[in-house]
Amino acid sequence: MIIGNSPVVRCGFRAVIENEPTGKGLAILGEAGLGPGALDVVRHLRPDVVLLDLPPLYGGSLGVCRQLRQLMPETCILVLSSSADHQWVFEAILAGAHGYLSQEIDPPSLIAAIRDGYAGRPVISGSAAAGALRIIREQQTARPKEASRVSLLSPQELKVLTAVAAGHTNKEIAGLMGLSINTVKNYIAHMFEKLGVERRCQAIALYLGSHPTPRSRTFDSHRMPTESKAGAIHPGSP
Repeated sequence: MIIGNSPVVRCGFRAVIENEPTGKGLAILGEAGLGPGALDVVRHLRPDVVLLDLPPLYGGSLGVCRQLRQLMPETCILVLSSSADHQWVFEAILAGAHGYLSQEIDPPSLIAAIRDGYAGRPVISGSAAAGALRIIREQQTARPKEASRVSLLSPQELKVLTAVAAGHTNKEIAGLMGLSINTVKNYIAHMFEKLGVERRCQAIALYLGSHPTPRSRTFDSHRMPTESKAGAIHPGSP
């Protein structure tokens, strides 16, 4: 399935998948624009792979990724973007994307990325790979020294951080904990100050350093579709 606000971009990716010789065995289930309606379509169609076109300046773009991950944790989410911001790429991965692809990717590489993502292999294209890996290494190196800061949090702040690490928005955390959104924001501000961080992804990295609970997808090597649903992205044998 292809999700993105630009019909032209969606049409372009559809044409690539349908016309690229190496794309044999793939089928597109449907398309949707960014927004709440996309989640309804995903829930109904249950695609194996979602190509998510995310403009970096689009408000709440990473929130869409988080919502997709929560709704369909077994679906592979591949983010497509023109952004060269390595930190943004890293945050997209933290938000639940299984891979990041540059919009300049060539057709054969796009098809290969879809198959790799479906098989559970990490997919990061172009110069974004080196940059994102550098940031991840920095986070991992910092964890042994800084993870102890998590112990400075109050029980309530730790609950908020746990919810943040699970990908919940401030509004969702407020609902889960029976708090106002402003109270949640205050908890997060105090939490950031104690942890010495400025971004949610940095706080999550510290949390994972002291509470190692990596999320992983389970892949069945024998789970290959025997017949394609009309329009679904169902990777098959090349």
